[in-house]
Amino acid sequence: MIKPLGERVLIEPIAKEETTASGIVLPDTAKEKPQEGKVVAVGSGTLKDGVRVALEVKEGDRVLFSKYAGTEIKYEGKEYLIMKESDIHAIFG
Repeated sequence: MIKPLGERVLIEPIAKEETTASGIVLPDTAKEKPQEGKVVAVGSGTLKDGVRVALEVKEGDRVLFSKYAGTEIKYEGKEYLIMKESDIHAIFG
């Protein structure tokens, strides 16, 4: 598995529906990038005054992030995003 470093987070994007409410199938060019996902792994946190501070998000959290945040990677046939915790706007409760 991939282990993010420092304040980085590994996220599995959650894709939106590919069909509109009226049944129209959207082509890939019309689909928007996902803005929510599931946290798969987290880094060890940041150093503040020599002390390691853990990240707020944890594995399993469903999060909302910036549309163009992170670096897209493919690992074992799945797509993921690696981003800084600061690119995450909210945790779904």
